[in-house]
Amino acid sequence: MTFLAIDAQKNLFTLQKSQLQFEQTLVMSRTNYITKQMGYRAQELEDTEMDVDNDPTYQMLQQQESYLQTRQDSLDSQMSILDNEINSLKTLVNNNIKSSCSLNLIGG
Repeated sequence: MTFLAIDAQKNLFTLQKSQLQFEQTLVMSRTNYITKQMGYRAQELEDTEMDVDNDPTYQMLQQQESYLQTRQDSLDSQMSILDNEINSLKTLVNNNIKSSCSLNLIGG
């Protein structure tokens, strides 16, 4: 019966991974939007012969992009850890089921 608790934990990890994937999609979407905004802003500045390094709007967009990339890396790491845990729990559940079946065959 231990395998039922382990399977429940695996399902919880799977749910957490799904939530992280959803957040990852949002972060990627926001990053794409900011990247486009940076391109538009760079074009505006080029047309007026201003430097992007001195533009506060462009710098703010760069900071947001950097933050989102860091968040993306963090989400990737968390999902990788959850994948490893899920796979370990799957193996543990399968081994417990096999062991339980073997004991039943031997004992009865």
